[in-house]
Amino acid sequence: MPQLLSVNIGLPKNLPWHGRTVHTGIVKYPVAGPLMVRRLNIDGDGQGDLEGHGGEIRAVLVYQRQSYDFWRHYLGRDDLEYGRFGENFTVDGLPDNEVHIGDCYRIGDAEFEVTQPRVTCFRVGMRLGEPQMPALLVAHHRPGFYFRVITEGHVQAGDEIVRTRLGRHRMSVATIDALLYLPDRDIDQLRKAVDIPALSPGWQASFHGLLDSAATGSPASTPLPGIEPVGWPGFRPLRVSNVVPENAAVTSIYLETDDHRPLPRPRPGQYLSLRLPGAAHPPPVRNYSLSAAPSDHEYRISVKREAHGVVSTYLHTRLRVGAVLEVASPRGDFVLPEDNDTSPVILLSAGIGVTPVLAMLHTLAAAGSTRDIWWMHTARSAAEHTFAVEAHQLLSSLIHGHEHVYYSREISRANLAPTITLGRLDHDALAALDLPTAATVYLCGPDAFMTAMREALTELGLDATRIHTELFGSRPAINPGLTGVTRRAPHPPFGPPGTGPRIAFTRSGLTLPWSDEYATVLEFAEACDIPTQWSCRTGVCHTCQTPILAGTVRYGPRPLEPPAQGTVLVCCSQPETDLILEL
Repeated sequence: MPQLLSVNIGLPKNLPWHGRTVHTGIVKYPVAGPLMVRRLNIDGDGQGDLEGHGGEIRAVLVYQRQSYDFWRHYLGRDDLEYGRFGENFTVDGLPDNEVHIGDCYRIGDAEFEVTQPRVTCFRVGMRLGEPQMPALLVAHHRPGFYFRVITEGHVQAGDEIVRTRLGRHRMSVATIDALLYLPDRDIDQLRKAVDIPALSPGWQASFHGLLDSAATGSPASTPLPGIEPVGWPGFRPLRVSNVVPENAAVTSIYLETDDHRPLPRPRPGQYLSLRLPGAAHPPPVRNYSLSAAPSDHEYRISVKREAHGVVSTYLHTRLRVGAVLEVASPRGDFVLPEDNDTSPVILLSAGIGVTPVLAMLHTLAAAGSTRDIWWMHTARSAAEHTFAVEAHQLLSSLIHGHEHVYYSREISRANLAPTITLGRLDHDALAALDLPTAATVYLCGPDAFMTAMREALTELGLDATRIHTELFGSRPAINPGLTGVTRRAPHPPFGPPGTGPRIAFTRSGLTLPWSDEYATVLEFAEACDIPTQWSCRTGVCHTCQTPILAGTVRYGPRPLEPPAQGTVLVCCSQPETDLILEL
């Protein structure tokens, strides 16, 4: 008969880790006597990162004595006392390859349901002093699992564990874990997994994503939103066919192939990455949104000249028709979907942020869309209002087009169209428009503007999940559990410069030589204060999956599953050649 050997609890605390501070509840210690298990927690227990741990679906973490025995032998350690893996219940029996998602168990006065395997997380490696532990748990099919509390009650060490129900399809914890994290997935198994009511919503969503990828013929590896097979690898030469000043600050650049052969048609809202050897050394790489109707014979980007911008100044002052630029294929996930959606759409922008939403407006107009389309843009003045005439003409062709433009610094209404308001585009301005709350929003502009608009729109009743934003700079960091982090502008790492391959971080505007002082590209990026995204730091969960425009890497250790096409796992790789990464 399976038995509860130890009940382990601990409240979240701040722990030092690699010069940073992690707020975590990974430290658990055995306690004697009966404890009350409630819907969200055991009394006296808690989790530090509620995004990835805890909650009703992950109230109690379970790990087995047999797995402790395995790791003591595998790791050659005799210091692995119960609770060291962060589990609440240490049990005798209930192996991961025999316990099913949806199985129910009675322990003491309480009853539980199995909801998902343990999430891959760097904290278990931190607690054990074994950084590769998240990958090892998956590779050896010993993740452990979570309970949902069906009936609250008291439990204590020594209680027998009685199974009261078998889960639908009898899919084991180890099978479900491998289905998400390991390659060569069985589609029939995925279909069964999403048909298990007890499986947590997060894992359900991941499996639905994998099924969608399989249905569309996308790579079977863990999908990264917006990263699809590119039109061409790396960079290719495109010729400048025209240079058009839009106003004193913005110039549009038209690009085509030398032989006039068709180009991959971009999706409305995507961008191009340009590498410019003539602008500086090493050659800088910059991203610019496509601003015209998607085309397979010509691309248009529109560049704002920045006061101290080396690249924008080069493009504005030295670029001529006939010049050849190195260009990567269109990419990006800030796009207008190709579907039959008839709900209202709001295209909201500030300044040069107009470029990707203008491409969306072109697409809607070309299709003769009957959707309710709201165009809202803010500029400082008429002189700085880029694409005013072009956008107005497109909106005039739509039967349900609404145009609202705001000038924050214009002082006279003379010669201004009635669609223009003098003043700021803010919460009160949005509230006065009676916007449809069922609308999908595409929002682009400076960070502060997008933050203010998102907050205002949600306060006015729009669904936050339907508000999509494009960020021209670095993506927001995903570093679960880190506290007291001061975000600084990206910079070269402290100390002597490296002598290895150059790594260009396109979103951060840095190109730096690699140093063997760092174990991974992720560590190098963190030393430069470049915002990074990761969870397990071993490549298992693919959170660190990053688009690569050029170059090759080597992996050490090799990831359990290769990354999606056109990406690399920066948390377990080192550069073999010069790299260009979207970080």
